[in-house]
Amino acid sequence: MSGQEHAGPGPSASRILSEDARKLYLQAVNETGRLTQDAVSAAGSLALEELLDLGLLIPDSEEPGALLAADPAQLASSLSSAWQRQALDLLSKAVSLPADLNELSEAFHAPDTTGGSVEYVHGKALINQRLQQSAAPGVMEGLSMQPGGPRPAEMLTSFLERDLEILRHGASMRTIYHASTRYHQPTRDYVAQLTAEGWQFRTLDEPYARLIIVDRRVAVIPVASDYSQAAFIHDPAVISFLIEEVFERSWGRALEFDGNRAVPHQVVSRLRQTIIDLMLSGTNHRAIARRLGISERTLARHIAEMREEYNVDSLFQLGYVLGRSPKAEVD
Repeated sequence: MSGQEHAGPGPSASRILSEDARKLYLQAVNETGRLTQDAVSAAGSLALEELLDLGLLIPDSEEPGALLAADPAQLASSLSSAWQRQALDLLSKAVSLPADLNELSEAFHAPDTTGGSVEYVHGKALINQRLQQSAAPGVMEGLSMQPGGPRPAEMLTSFLERDLEILRHGASMRTIYHASTRYHQPTRDYVAQLTAEGWQFRTLDEPYARLIIVDRRVAVIPVASDYSQAAFIHDPAVISFLIEEVFERSWGRALEFDGNRAVPHQVVSRLRQTIIDLMLSGTNHRAIARRLGISERTLARHIAEMREEYNVDSLFQLGYVLGRSPKAEVD
């Protein structure tokens, strides 16, 4: 150097080359500006790839396998101009991207014109995507009726942080579960944590359909029994009807649920009445448990307690006693 130090990149500057690549280039410079075939074979593959991609090493036309060192100053000038053009192009695309995709976005979110104010969404993955978008932190009110038994523990865990975030933004949330969820420890834990933050839960032991309403502007109902198709309803009159005549009526009949382990007497009584009705109709235990959303072990416990209440020793005797009753009821 000639009397003054050349300022290198500061500690926070982004380095184009790794230290190994810089050392390999300097090795080429110190060896008469080239790397022999043996030196190339001995070089680290990542460092070599960096220098080749950048153009600091180029093939030697006179010796196959050898590489020549290119002039960094000349390369820097050409690359800098090319990269600046690319950066400006990317910046321009980034700025125009929202506007360019706006029309497609509107088409994606707009109701299906063939259904008027009803949008039919096919496929569980797309339905879940739409539901997740609807349940974003900006939501201020959510009403949902979730039939069936308890959700898998891992699913509840994955939803917990998102649901807590919704509550932290001041949302009002109410959910109706099936009464069988009271016997599921992961559901009790999930409900207890959300209840402490203001989410309201109730359970209903009678049959009801799935319903989700977000901010009183969109209602979601299943169209197929396997939930592979759903209708997203945007009509205010229909949504109002679903809120007042379906959700609020069901909410009024449901029992409060805060995650407490103690199960209300009414829940036990109604659940056992349903078990009796299904047994008398000839439904097997596995089908009863699946329909009620409880485990076969929980079902067996209820049956054992009913056998004790009716003072019988076997299921056959229990069925006989229940069958003779004009209307079997449990207290």
